[in-house]
Amino acid sequence: MRNGLKIATIGGGSSYTPELIEGFIKRYDELPVSEIWLVDIEAGKEKLEIVGNLAKRMIAKAGLPIDVHLTLDRREALSDADFVTTQFRVGLLEARAKDERIPLKYGVLGQETNGPGGLFKGLRTIPVILDICREMEDLCPEAWLINFTNPAGMITEAVLRYSNIQKVVGLCNVPIGMEMGIAKLLNVDHPRIRIDFAGLNHMVFGLDVYLDGASMKEQVINKLTDLENSSFVKNIDGFGWEPEFLKALQAIPCSYHNYYYKAKEMFEKTKAEAEAEGTRAEVVKKLETELFELYKDPNLDIKPPQLEKRGGAYYSDAAVRLISSIYNDKRDIQPVNTRNNGAIASIPNESAVEISCVITKDGPKPIAIGDLPVPVRGLVQQIKSFERVAVEAAVTGDRNLAILALTINPLVASDKTAKEIVDEMLEAHKPYLPQFFKN
Repeated sequence: MRNGLKIATIGGGSSYTPELIEGFIKRYDELPVSEIWLVDIEAGKEKLEIVGNLAKRMIAKAGLPIDVHLTLDRREALSDADFVTTQFRVGLLEARAKDERIPLKYGVLGQETNGPGGLFKGLRTIPVILDICREMEDLCPEAWLINFTNPAGMITEAVLRYSNIQKVVGLCNVPIGMEMGIAKLLNVDHPRIRIDFAGLNHMVFGLDVYLDGASMKEQVINKLTDLENSSFVKNIDGFGWEPEFLKALQAIPCSYHNYYYKAKEMFEKTKAEAEAEGTRAEVVKKLETELFELYKDPNLDIKPPQLEKRGGAYYSDAAVRLISSIYNDKRDIQPVNTRNNGAIASIPNESAVEISCVITKDGPKPIAIGDLPVPVRGLVQQIKSFERVAVEAAVTGDRNLAILALTINPLVASDKTAKEIVDEMLEAHKPYLPQFFKN
């Protein structure tokens, strides 16, 4: 019989894996992990071995009795796992580059999780996550699925609606990045800050901010009108919010709101960057090449600081904090993607939302907020409609639904444009979208 927990990480060859390993090392006293299984596909074998060996060196340096296993056999990794974490990218960075570049030809923003890019990442990813869920039902039915794969909200929605796995939590580093950023703005330690989060993944708002229990929302909003304070994640540079807009909104937007509230500026910036230095995926590909060269160094036994440039800062804090809180029934408050269950009145009960929750051994318990404020409610509902239709398109392989989903999305101004983008991107991603090419 195994002593300690078994963690299975799907997409174990990811450049993010050292973040995760660091998290397990830091929290070992409260989270007795005995096995970490890193699993990847054949195309990721070399990266799996490089990052897996770094993971082993990190654990050896920490002097912990954790066995790291590297495998291409997903079923072997899943067998009797206690927690399954997912961090994979169907089609690798080449697919992301197409998601980002193709829409630009049509005057539409190309971005990993928003608009056409978010749709097609979902269409490629949802069938795979549902396959993993079916294997979990067979091999580790009591395990928790902790999903970090984007688009995290759409994937959580798909698992809740189209699988029998109900012990699922979607996770994103944006809320914890907002907490860290606001703590820095206020020059205080992170644990003293709490934010009331509500909305959807990459569409989440801070409805209030507390420092030692006292609301600091007005002070934070005033600070966020400065350009240098306007973005909380390293991979999105905003333009600064108009003070009048932010003071009237009376909520704290996340960095991804730049794509909706500053759509024109962000499109022009993204297009110019794509022409000058490549899309974000192409930039990340170069960065990852440098990271894996670092990871190869047999003397490296820590997470290199260069990883923060990748955009995954605080991932380990968020992921391992969540796993520990479930395992230890901590009942602390964390923002996660989970079933709404009436917490947000204007979103269906059965839908996935990103919201502050009490984390228990039975999973997240959303903190009810009632209705979303009128200024943000419509946009959140529109994106939830987009997600719902996109999930159905992914499961059924219905081209018409894919076109409808993209037309609903506020970043696309015309059904004709939506159809043209969908058709070109379906062809571009054909190897990863068999459900759309059955006949």
